[in-house]
Amino acid sequence: MKLTELQSLDDENVVGTYARLPLQVVRGAGSWVWDEDDNQYLDLLCGISVTSLGHCHPQVVDAIRDQARTLIHASNLFYTEAGIRLAQRLSASSLGGKVVFGNSGAEAIEAAIKCARRAKPGGGIVTLENAFHGRTYGALSATHQEAKQAPFAPMIPGFKAAAATIDSLEQAVGADTAALIIEPIQGEGGVHPVPNEVLQAAREICDRHDAALIFDEIQTGMGRTGTLWAYQATGVTPDAITTAKALGGGLPIGGLITGEKLSDSLQRGDHGSTFAAGPVVAQAALAALAVTDDEYLLGRVNMVGERLRDAISSLPGVSEVRGRGLMIGFDIETGDAPGMVNAAISQQRVLMNATGPETVRLLPPLTIDDDEVAEAITRVASALADHAAHS
Repeated sequence: MKLTELQSLDDENVVGTYARLPLQVVRGAGSWVWDEDDNQYLDLLCGISVTSLGHCHPQVVDAIRDQARTLIHASNLFYTEAGIRLAQRLSASSLGGKVVFGNSGAEAIEAAIKCARRAKPGGGIVTLENAFHGRTYGALSATHQEAKQAPFAPMIPGFKAAAATIDSLEQAVGADTAALIIEPIQGEGGVHPVPNEVLQAAREICDRHDAALIFDEIQTGMGRTGTLWAYQATGVTPDAITTAKALGGGLPIGGLITGEKLSDSLQRGDHGSTFAAGPVVAQAALAALAVTDDEYLLGRVNMVGERLRDAISSLPGVSEVRGRGLMIGFDIETGDAPGMVNAAISQQRVLMNATGPETVRLLPPLTIDDDEVAEAITRVASALADHAAHS
């Protein structure tokens, strides 16, 4: 089916909640995707940091295929090995507590909110300005962006916003706070790292008020920033982290990983999901985690990320570059980042996305090779030049 036909079918049958880019993706391999006419595109977005090991990674594909032949679903009324082993693996790789599974990042945030309030009944939730935590009601209430909240007001009570400064956190977090939730790097907000000194102060402030410190690692986790979890490079250990996106290797899964403080807060019947950590997605996640948790791969993420940031910062028309590892944002002087990203699909055949009027975000595969990095720099440079010429 051609793109124009698919667009008409989409308009007629799918609720229009997505501003889709003008591309039909029909297959993918590694750092590349193809459209219905077999045109090839360099994917520097990875489905918004989902296919972080590249499209159809062989070990993930094999894990899915093997499990699908044996058992696809049983529900959480029964024991299945893969999901429980995944919980063990996630705990051992991070905070050492227990895991609550869901099917998405938003569900992981919902679990985090419930877990924190179960531990401190009636307590408030503090999140940062410019944050994005999801679109379900609890996650949306934690996302203090007027444009996203206003159509669905009123929000759930008990949520408060703070700036990413020590003084603001001191004012916002108090004895009545159940949790402070922070993205170590604000992805949807434009790839803005929260300074380490602010994260360290957040830890001290939460300890002082017996509040949980929770890091939203839905986008930063699973190796994206050059350590398996972003908190591991900050010198700050949170009480829990949320994960999703890259965890399933392309399949939908989310989770809340706790440390000791919150590991037994939720009780039987407090939370649940029919599909969470089912056999197929859990096996995919075990495979993705095994590939990602590799010293060489993570070291290369840092090296390649530095190469890309240095190269992009030297390109005409770029005013600022931010990020860590292979989570990169850059601002363009001429504005209209969405227009540049849209044009680059057809003109340079490269996939990126805009997180605001001036900001372009890159989330390349962690497995991108040196030749592909060089090609990425060439195509981004060409897209910037074309955009400047037409601005």
